Amino acid sequence: MHLHVGCAMWTHAPWQGRFLPQRLPAGERLRTYATWCNAVEGNTTFYATPSRSTVESWARQTDPSFRFVIKLPKTITHERRLHGIEEDLRSFLTAMEPLGRRVHALWVQLPGSFTPADLGALAAFLHRLPKEHRYAVEVRHRAFFEDARSARLLERVLAGVGAEWIPFDTVVLFSSPPTTAAERESWTRKPRLPRRSRALTDRPIVRYIGRDDSARTIEGWQPWITTVTDWLREGRSPTVFIHTPDNTEALSLARRFHDQVRARLPQLAPLPDPAPADQQPTLF
Repeated sequence: MHLHVGCAMWTHAPWQGRFLPQRLPAGERLRTYATWCNAVEGNTTFYATPSRSTVESWARQTDPSFRFVIKLPKTITHERRLHGIEEDLRSFLTAMEPLGRRVHALWVQLPGSFTPADLGALAAFLHRLPKEHRYAVEVRHRAFFEDARSARLLERVLAGVGAEWIPFDTVVLFSSPPTTAAERESWTRKPRLPRRSRALTDRPIVRYIGRDDSARTIEGWQPWITTVTDWLREGRSPTVFIHTPDNTEALSLARRFHDQVRARLPQLAPLPDPAPADQQPTLF
């Protein structure tokens, strides 16, 4: 029975000196984060494929049980829309090799303009991918959430390769007008979509964004506490990423989510105690 939790990044200025040591060299930041959470979203790879030496550093800083959900570069998903991407994909997969089994899934985030009419391109793309990796797809076009036929067609495409559908739950974010600058910015950038909580595989992945008010974030994730608890009882191994608009409290909130699930399932192993912010952590 395994529950992995994490955030959208492993370094964030508001965490320094509070959750994490004030000054950390680049080669220690992920190691420190990994004493708090056991998973992380690999969002930076969307903008550029990192060097192999950078990825080797990520591997050195994490235990083999740590989970990365790594986003494919935007050149593949957004600019070329899954066509003519063989060279970029090959370079990306080669760069990720040092992570080994730490790569929980390669994350195919598609733009809002990717519609049900484009599912043929997605199916062809997924069938060309190497079988040694798991894949997870995030869609943002409303038809996939509001039209039952479109949802079934997407599920069929994903089932054909054993891929997961990643929901990005923004319901709480849009439940009432924004009250902070970060919330106002999120309103302009995040997709406004219905909540979806159906798992397709034994390793579902959830992205949840709450509010800058932690109490509202916790209140809003209660349906996920029930869903994740049910998944664990079914023998699934979920990964949940906690966001807030400013992410100031996201690190501690991710652990809070794990604690709330464990309160319902005491047999779930607790997360390790995080390293104190006033000293360097020792992961191994």
